[in-house]
Amino acid sequence: MLTDKELFQEMEGLKRFSIKLCGNRADAEDLLQNTLTKALGNREKFKTGSKAFSWLSRIMYNDFVTQYKRKTRFESQYDPELAIAGLSKDATQENQVMISEVQNAMNELNAEQREILTLVCGYEMSYEEVSKILKIPMGTVRSRLSRAREKMQEVLSTNDNYITAKGGKIQYMARVVH
Repeated sequence: MLTDKELFQEMEGLKRFSIKLCGNRADAEDLLQNTLTKALGNREKFKTGSKAFSWLSRIMYNDFVTQYKRKTRFESQYDPELAIAGLSKDATQENQVMISEVQNAMNELNAEQREILTLVCGYEMSYEEVSKILKIPMGTVRSRLSRAREKMQEVLSTNDNYITAKGGKIQYMARVVH
């Protein structure tokens, strides 16, 4: 069960995460409040020994996505220009293949490596932020991230296509085989 102490220890990280998701403080504060309310209402579902931030950030992310879907559905119902502007093109076949390869490679990583890679590359958190969230030294963050990137590179380089990580961003390269 999640304790009040564990919840309050994760507040700062959750604030930063909510701001990154929402892009403005007002919506971020609402999202944070909703997350805390849901977490407190479901605290018995938290598995002791699990990482509180991972559990809480998943609640926050799911709530954010749900609110976003509601908002876009409501807005598009009354303002067709917003719906038209929000239409996106399907990813190219090359991008779909790349996404699939990256997902498969992520599945090859252990939980620590996936977590570090997700926080640094996915959520674009600084090493210092990740260090505080995971309660590990910054050197450990760097070494885990390095090992995670190396493993990703190893797994992805076995394909006919390969993907490189540069500065936290992933680049896709097609090998030409004659």
